[in-house]
Amino acid sequence: MRDDEARYEAVTSRDARFDGEFFFAVVTTGIYCRPSCPAVTPKRVNVRFFPSAAAAQAAGFRACRRCRPDAVPGSAEWNVRADLVGRAMRLIGDGVVDREGVGGLARRLGYSPRQVQRQLTAELGAGPVALARARRAHTARVLLQTTALPVTELAFAAGFASIRQFNDTIREIYAGTPSELRAAAGNGGAAARHTAAAGPGTATGPESGAASRSAPTGIPLRLAYRGPYAAAEIFDFLQVRAVPGVEETRGPRGGRTYRRTLRLTHGSGIAEVDEPAGPRRRRRPPAGLVCPAARGTDGGWLECRLRLTDLRDLSTAVQRLRRLFDLDADPYAVAERLGADPLLGPLVAERPGLRSPGAADPEELAVRTVLGGPPERAAALVRTYGKPLDVPDGELTHLFPAPGELTGAEVAEPVRTLCTALADGAITLDAGADRGAAERALAALPGVGPRAAAYLRMRALGDPDVGTAPEADAERGGTAGPAAWRPWGAYALHHFWRAGLLAAGEMPGPGEVPGPGKGAGPGETPGPDVIPGASEAPGPGMIPGASEAGPGVIPGWGQTSGSGQTPGPGQMPTPGERSAPGEPSEAPGSARYALAGRAG
Repeated sequence: MRDDEARYEAVTSRDARFDGEFFFAVVTTGIYCRPSCPAVTPKRVNVRFFPSAAAAQAAGFRACRRCRPDAVPGSAEWNVRADLVGRAMRLIGDGVVDREGVGGLARRLGYSPRQVQRQLTAELGAGPVALARARRAHTARVLLQTTALPVTELAFAAGFASIRQFNDTIREIYAGTPSELRAAAGNGGAAARHTAAAGPGTATGPESGAASRSAPTGIPLRLAYRGPYAAAEIFDFLQVRAVPGVEETRGPRGGRTYRRTLRLTHGSGIAEVDEPAGPRRRRRPPAGLVCPAARGTDGGWLECRLRLTDLRDLSTAVQRLRRLFDLDADPYAVAERLGADPLLGPLVAERPGLRSPGAADPEELAVRTVLGGPPERAAALVRTYGKPLDVPDGELTHLFPAPGELTGAEVAEPVRTLCTALADGAITLDAGADRGAAERALAALPGVGPRAAAYLRMRALGDPDVGTAPEADAERGGTAGPAAWRPWGAYALHHFWRAGLLAAGEMPGPGEVPGPGKGAGPGETPGPDVIPGASEAPGPGMIPGASEAGPGVIPGWGQTSGSGQTPGPGQMPTPGERSAPGEPSEAPGSARYALAGRAG
């Protein structure tokens, strides 16, 4: 949305679809807001628009305390764009500026610091330092209002270099002191009791791991998303791919909790994310939590808890979970584009808000994809090479091994080759990686191939414009095909997988046609992270002793070994089959989601 009049129209209608896409500020109050702010709409003459919260802050405006504009979902534009600005925004969100400075960001991007500064300022109204500062301020507010950490420790945990810098930033952005911000949340006593359960900290500096530990129940967060969100489908997707020891899913469908370990820059962590049980009631959320106002299909949040050995990893951990659950997606734009296609239209209407899951650790996903097979095969690798947690937590016992730990001669050749390339920097899979270059480098490795490389581009690198299925034949209604689906091809592919028009996990090749009965033949069903072209089973990359489903067959979406087995969690029934007991029955073409055209 580029036209200011169209933006003002979105503000007037309090359209939550545009939260995070732009911000507006009111010159008479000195406050900036999200488009859906429930306050009285200001006069047009008093409104200014900004492409980022950092730009509004740099112009001297402070964040609205009512709508909390710094807590909105990120713009889907940064996931789509592969240029310098898009790559830079993904890296800044991952905390690169805090860890490596602007020079480190520029080196990763392959540009000079001056060029990075110029392009970010031109498009976003703020340079990398200001963007990183806004990110640190938001992290600090979350910690102030959800923990009782001393302010000194909290400032360093949020990424500030000094207490003075921390105090000045909080005062400038939120028009109050840290103590006032904590008291304004109305939960200071609860936060103190919550954090006190972990026991008192002893160290006070930025390197103090003991003092940076969160409470046993974790730091509570609400991870915001816009539009409808197909939570059951994404939890299905993650459940059948969960690697024992690193991931687990607890609870029945409709009330599950996904849990996993995280290998982070300063330490490790355990994340828990809850599956929403159903539609949320409208209510103003508690202050300080990461969530938008819940308005039915206008948006919502996922409840999350993070336990970190070092709180400096908080922002990075949150960003990785957002990528894993695809929380910055724009379901309105996806539905508008894919819903116009004759083949995809009914699928989009049947499953509104279907997301394209990313990866909490791109290097981990790459290893799992090349390794192939069911999750138990990766679990064997974890038991042998993964770092054990100091204290196991339920089924979570290890961190997934880093690439540098999988370069020994005893590791299977395809995995060893991949990990050597990752460890020495020949292939980069971080948030700001050049997606095209990474895909070409992966495809050239033995045991990977072009289809596995495309799968990794889609999930590990978060590219929504990849993985489109081929054009359908004339009998399927003459769909316009992949060119008309751009840049949302990954979502089209997930719709085909869920509808059973393509074998789950299969990346379509040239000339293939999705449609009823299009499934994998004997020995062709890919496993949870196996794409044709990656290591086959049995074969290179196989861990001895790993369980197999049968000769040449690798279980896919919840599939079990042998014939006549019932579908597992997340497995799609074929046309004519009934849903498993307890699963909601959804009729194709249900009117749960009216396609929303975007203004401007």
